[in-house]
Amino acid sequence: MRVCPQCDRRAWLLAELSIQLDFKARELARLWPLLELPDAELIEALGGRRREELRATYAEWKPSTANTGEEEQAICRHHVAYPESLRNEGLAPHALSIRGGIERLTAILDEPVVAIVGTRRASDYGMETARGLARGLGASGVTIASGLAEGIPSAAHAGALEAHGKTVTVMAGKLERCSPASCRALYRRIADSGCALSETLSSVRSHSWWHPGRARTLALLADLVIVVEAREHPWELACAHVAQAHEKIVAAVPGRVSSSASKGANGLLVRGSPLVRNPQDALDLLYGVGVRDAEDPPIQASSLEPRLRGVLERVGDGRNTVAKLSEQGTLSGEVVIALAELELLGLLVRGDGGRYLCSAGALSS
Repeated sequence: MRVCPQCDRRAWLLAELSIQLDFKARELARLWPLLELPDAELIEALGGRRREELRATYAEWKPSTANTGEEEQAICRHHVAYPESLRNEGLAPHALSIRGGIERLTAILDEPVVAIVGTRRASDYGMETARGLARGLGASGVTIASGLAEGIPSAAHAGALEAHGKTVTVMAGKLERCSPASCRALYRRIADSGCALSETLSSVRSHSWWHPGRARTLALLADLVIVVEAREHPWELACAHVAQAHEKIVAAVPGRVSSSASKGANGLLVRGSPLVRNPQDALDLLYGVGVRDAEDPPIQASSLEPRLRGVLERVGDGRNTVAKLSEQGTLSGEVVIALAELELLGLLVRGDGGRYLCSAGALSS
């Protein structure tokens, strides 16, 4: 543990006031100013009938003797290794638990950080797009950051790991426990080669304010935030809104206008956010147009023979089943063979309901 008594006491105070913070998190515009308050003002704002008790306990508080897990370290904003992007931000966590090591975290954050965020209820299109963006950016040396959740976050981490890129996840809870359980294998892979972060230092029960809290940490860590799919819900857009408030670049991937999962991302585009279609667009936003090229995937769609390229293009245009691909007179047997070849090349994957969709490799081309 490398957390100073001042920041350790702050963590204790947030744990004591978590029920009140849960209530305030229903409206994020009320939560953010509270997290920026000094300790005494936070007690005054949220203490209620417990104000005097909290003031007395705060004054007599002693550092906890509890240790972090064997695989964890903890640092605060007074430690030399604390992320520079968080150190002087009033909204940022005062301390972080780290799995993966302080030295590894420093190396990971030395590269530009792109946060790829979005809904847990993602479509096949959203999942493959997030994976393709992360894969291309990871191969280009960019650090990928996201939460730990199903949907867009897990796809982003999977893409970065596939490219052997640098990745960091920000968790809404203790590092010793992976939630959701379905992400346990992914969490182990992230911890083995990347880093996991949490501002939760003490063993307390789960609180709902941790989820938008995680989003604000991601926003402050990132140089660029990309929203792939997100509903028009404050929590799903929390990372983007905090990043915009702190003058970070926020971009979005266009989605179907009829899909509720794309309304948040499409809304950002309508309000002027840059559009991202592929890793090159993201690199242009980070470094300037043409300054740095995205790493090519192993297979370029443009190098395919015409019959395969034609099928791939038609799948990308939405004719994504054997029946639809055969409508223009192509024999279904020929279509099935072409689809199988494209699957083997890694350019198509199967979605739900017998549909096909372009894979991360094809999307990066």
